[in-house]
Amino acid sequence: MKRIAVIGGGITGITTAYTLAKRGLDVTVFEKHRYAAMETSFANGGQLSASNAEVWNNWQTVLKGMKWMMRPDAPLLVNPKPSWHKLSWFAEFIAAIPQYEQNTTETARLAIAAREHLFEWAKEEGIDFDLKKQGILHIYRDKAGFDHAAKVSKLLAAGGLERRAVTPDEMKAIEPTLAGNYYGGFFTESDSTGDIHKFTHGLAEAILRLGVKTQYGHTVTELSADQNHAWVTAHDGKEQHRDTFDGVVICAGVGSRALAAKLGDRVNIYPVKGYSITVELNDEASQKAAPSVSLLDDATKIVTSRLGDGRFRVAGTAEFTGYNRDIRDDRIRPLTRWVEECFPGVSTRRVIPWAGLRPMLPNMMPRVGAGRLPTVFYNTGHGHLGWTLSAITATMLADTVEAASSGQPISVTG
Repeated sequence: MKRIAVIGGGITGITTAYTLAKRGLDVTVFEKHRYAAMETSFANGGQLSASNAEVWNNWQTVLKGMKWMMRPDAPLLVNPKPSWHKLSWFAEFIAAIPQYEQNTTETARLAIAAREHLFEWAKEEGIDFDLKKQGILHIYRDKAGFDHAAKVSKLLAAGGLERRAVTPDEMKAIEPTLAGNYYGGFFTESDSTGDIHKFTHGLAEAILRLGVKTQYGHTVTELSADQNHAWVTAHDGKEQHRDTFDGVVICAGVGSRALAAKLGDRVNIYPVKGYSITVELNDEASQKAAPSVSLLDDATKIVTSRLGDGRFRVAGTAEFTGYNRDIRDDRIRPLTRWVEECFPGVSTRRVIPWAGLRPMLPNMMPRVGAGRLPTVFYNTGHGHLGWTLSAITATMLADTVEAASSGQPISVTG
């Protein structure tokens, strides 16, 4: 296998192109936008968080979703309008509940492995992405939430992650700017944060130096493959072009499901919308009042990252409303209100809202590996941990492609 097409120019597609190019393959990336990382990899929560590896497949999540269905500001919002796609996804989600512990532990293991690769690549390629290695603090307002987190900690520990319980006084010492009353927290010193868009842009520049061809502004309209080749037809806004490759890798986020169907594979990704705000810290008082340590508020499902001196990213919520990218004010307001309550000294005069669609598979595990045909591969479905897992799944995918090229047995993860 010499020539490989990568479909998708987000964090997953660009890291995949990078690992394949480093193995000496001739890689072409197809991306419908004019630049890399313009959708879900544009303004996420910023956390590189092994401590957030808990999968959502438990009855507690199901009950919360049902209870919150009519609350427009709920952390988890499910549009009650039925569709076959949504119903099949939720049926498989419930069927995966028995794998909750196993998948949580495995996700933690993958997240820890990803760190080494990502930091090494950033250093090797000279990428500045506002990396902050100051840990992540999970905060809890009641005993029930704290006790559940203690159980999750045992699963994370089985995957190799160390995190420790902290008292309210210790929480204050870790992040002095945090306001409010808390029952307790858990602190993971090894976790970190960074700007996904800046990192992906930097790695997109690196793949050009490695000889990767980037077809930005090219929408894939047709895709086919057989035992020996793959064919990609893309439209550049003026005309269509068709090219032949030895293999194709689908890294198209929420678009992966439709592309997989063209290739005879079922990849049941559902788009789960998340929102973020970037608070511009334009005055010295706000810069001092904003946290430097990353936070995760489990009750509200809100995460934060400090991106340099002048930006504070706050993200969260999960919305099951199909392929809808609208930015709703009633979903943004809770994020702004949370900042005002937890960090009252931060000015919210200038807040930039954003929404993106997380590509989620029902078992919350990414699909990494071969498809039905030996020329088709997948690296997609990372859900809320695409940034965290990207470096390790790209490495795993490159291993799979190399194995296929040499005739070795290949496997599928997720």
